[in-house]
Amino acid sequence: MTLPGTLIIARHHESEWNKLGLWTGTRDVHLTPYGLKKSEEMGELIKDLPPDYAFASTLVRTDETLIAMLKAFGIKSLDGESSPALNERDYGDYTGKDKLEMEKLVGEETFDKIRREWNYPIPHGETLKMVYERVVPFYIDTVLPLLKSGHTVLVVSHGNALRALEIYIESISTAQAHHLEMLFGTLVIYKVDEEGKMQNKEVRAVESKVNA
Repeated sequence: MTLPGTLIIARHHESEWNKLGLWTGTRDVHLTPYGLKKSEEMGELIKDLPPDYAFASTLVRTDETLIAMLKAFGIKSLDGESSPALNERDYGDYTGKDKLEMEKLVGEETFDKIRREWNYPIPHGETLKMVYERVVPFYIDTVLPLLKSGHTVLVVSHGNALRALEIYIESISTAQAHHLEMLFGTLVIYKVDEEGKMQNKEVRAVESKVNA
């Protein structure tokens, strides 16, 4: 049975480290002016779906994205919370490294595995599997009950955290995780069943050019 509520997921827009091409992970950095502008445009894309609740990570770039998006509705905040369960993947020893330089250092194949694979280890960091193991319980325990009650819920998070969530919602094989990406400026709108699994999906996006 399709639940009466609607789930909207959005990736934060361009941060200062995105612009510099650095691995950000759990480092707390602000949005650029471009990121703020595009976040406002993202809000305009869902003016027909005003959210009742909003959840973000504890990192400032998601909070700034959410606040900018809410301008479309003439409000500054919503019921919800900031949760570390929605934080970006911890890139451990790679945090703050220049991505182009890292690709040259480790080679294209290893670089691709670091970024995309389901369970590829990072020194002192997290795999995508580890991110999945914190994101999905938060979704099931906190977000899903609101969808069952008929609410529209907005989740603003990060590329890898949202990839992990999509793997669950869309029942994607972990072997296919490599091909899954949550693009900047993209909003994914889901109708789900009682287990939180996809029944319908709509994608809306603003034009975005981000160095990431």
